[in-house]
Amino acid sequence: MKSQLAIAILAAIACGCAPLPPARDAAHPRGIAVEHHPSPNFDARRPNFVVIHHTGGSDVGRALRTLTDPAMGVSSHYLISRDGRIMQLVDERSRAWHAGESYWAGVDDLNSVSIGIELDNDGIEPYAEPMISALLALLADIRTRYDIPSSNIVGHGDVAPGRKVDPGALFPWRRLAAEGYGLWCEPPYPAVPADADTNLLLHAFGYSVERPDAAAAAFKRRFVPDDPSPFMTEKDRAILYCLVMQKQL
Repeated sequence: MKSQLAIAILAAIACGCAPLPPARDAAHPRGIAVEHHPSPNFDARRPNFVVIHHTGGSDVGRALRTLTDPAMGVSSHYLISRDGRIMQLVDERSRAWHAGESYWAGVDDLNSVSIGIELDNDGIEPYAEPMISALLALLADIRTRYDIPSSNIVGHGDVAPGRKVDPGALFPWRRLAAEGYGLWCEPPYPAVPADADTNLLLHAFGYSVERPDAAAAAFKRRFVPDDPSPFMTEKDRAILYCLVMQKQL
């Protein structure tokens, strides 16, 4: 159950009626004697990942209401409409509730270290050009402020394989990678070492392999979207190996 403080914060964000209280107030001890000697030596939360989502619907107003409803318990830092409007819902320094149970590259709580971006898309339609242009502009601005590595621009389906599939097979990952957001490999692909294990490669790239089939499906949805089969072919393995090598550069 969400705390009353958390509900109040979301309500304030939704109506714009009060600023978000400093993080130290939320963590202030109660019921015990504590001496306060404030130090100036601290930073706000610094995100190191971006997680991209789709709303799964066709009504941005409804998505906005859901993401700002205290009773729903979900949020994201940004929501981008089909016509390219960028709406900020949660301060980047705060932890939005968008990724849920998640894992990527050794991190098992993406909410605590990421910026969540929701795109107004139902998951089965092409992404609108104004939306993608706005997303690229937002990512460029985020990169100038946080220097987030390209390999840390991921989808919800990447960090929650088997549970989530967004932003889906129609999301233009190749285009984003060309702009420096996310990784992509073009042929010719390097030869995969004979002893390279597929699950180890998936894990080296960032995926949780607790469910290898789900990890493989998530990988293919992003990097081989024209092949819905969950089975990893030798070509798929070559792409994966190329990505792992690229990530290490």
